[in-house]
Amino acid sequence: MMPGLTIDGLKTLDPQALLEKAEEWTGAHILTFDSAIQGGLVLFALLAGFFIRKIVQPRLNSAILKTTLRPRGKQILKNISRLTMQITALLILLVGTQLSAAEFAGSHSVAFAQAVMALLAAWIVIRFALQLIENTALRNLFALTIWTIAALEILGILDETVAALDAVGMNVGDFRFSALTVIKGLLALFLLLYAALAASGFAERRLRRVTSLTPSSRVLIGKIIRIILIVVALLIGVTAAGVDLSLFAVFSGAVGLGVGFGLQKVISNLFSGMLLLMDKSIKPGDIIEMPNGIFGWVEYMGARYTEIVTRDNKSFLIPNETFITQDVVNWSHGDTFIRLEVKFGVDYRHNPHEVKALAEEAALIPERVVKERAPVCHLVAFGESSLDFTLRFWIRDAENGVTNTRGEVMLALWDAFHAYNIQIPFPQRVMHFPDAPPSGVPVKKSSTKKAP
Repeated sequence: MMPGLTIDGLKTLDPQALLEKAEEWTGAHILTFDSAIQGGLVLFALLAGFFIRKIVQPRLNSAILKTTLRPRGKQILKNISRLTMQITALLILLVGTQLSAAEFAGSHSVAFAQAVMALLAAWIVIRFALQLIENTALRNLFALTIWTIAALEILGILDETVAALDAVGMNVGDFRFSALTVIKGLLALFLLLYAALAASGFAERRLRRVTSLTPSSRVLIGKIIRIILIVVALLIGVTAAGVDLSLFAVFSGAVGLGVGFGLQKVISNLFSGMLLLMDKSIKPGDIIEMPNGIFGWVEYMGARYTEIVTRDNKSFLIPNETFITQDVVNWSHGDTFIRLEVKFGVDYRHNPHEVKALAEEAALIPERVVKERAPVCHLVAFGESSLDFTLRFWIRDAENGVTNTRGEVMLALWDAFHAYNIQIPFPQRVMHFPDAPPSGVPVKKSSTKKAP
């Protein structure tokens, strides 16, 4: 027998003993006549399930697409339809084992087929239960992890696997660090972090429905809940893995300093976002104009960035620090009223008093121009070829666009000027050619002689 493997004087792991136990289990359960018959039955069931899925699944998907369910419901049905192979194989094995038991009256063992049936049933149940998880990668990871643990338990080797993983490790003071500890810690952290993110997402969705709070307060409370849940999940996960938090006291200062320098921009954006929410200088729904010309409304304020959506449905993800360090125009800060203006000119033949009154009346025609703040038109200059006016009016819903309203006002002015025969002058230019002959003088044509 090979000598046992010992790591730092911890629990001994004997590879030879595990190999002998595996050979004994294989000889008792696999390398037998009954197991060969059951193996053929299992292979037939899996192949039959595979071909049935090839035939049935396209038709199921086509039927699912024709239903009136929501996209999430259709996706769940599609995921379940992929289990056609496992369900078919399970039914065939169930019928096959029942017929075998009735035919041979218990003289032949069906333990191998029953183990495969248990594995298939576990996979089907797990995949059904995890359809509540929308993320495909997370759903597959959860399913594989849970099914692996269930398979070890079904095969009766879960305790041996746990002991083998626990044997590979080392002592760090009073703490035992082993492969089992790492796996348990990773699983605990993963599950707790996912639960924390799911709970925070649910809390944020509920907060959006609370109309008694301002939009910035709802976002701020949601972010505080998310941070608290993530921190609590990390602490519980590390503690559940058996890790003593006092072990990190020695190098926590160095790690914190390194993280501070490496994540300086991230931390700056995080606290800038918190500051923006607390002082309410920018909040979801505000109309923002950036120095680089970006104009739109605040759709979402995250931990690192703020999403600004323009009228052409482009989303600009701007770091929160930008709103602290740069000049930003908030069109709806404190008041939703926004004043727009249209500049125009008319011919000198028209009475400027009449033009002023006509422009103010025309500006009231578009529905989005507010009536409680009446439009005002001013004569601002005596131009070279026109009387220059500026028409100013107010709107209160800039998130619906400003260019469209300005265009409606200009069309209303055009219709009013056309109805009252008011001319809009345009520049006229006369071009003089110094070298041109006087009018009426014929131009002599130059003659050329061909060379002999």
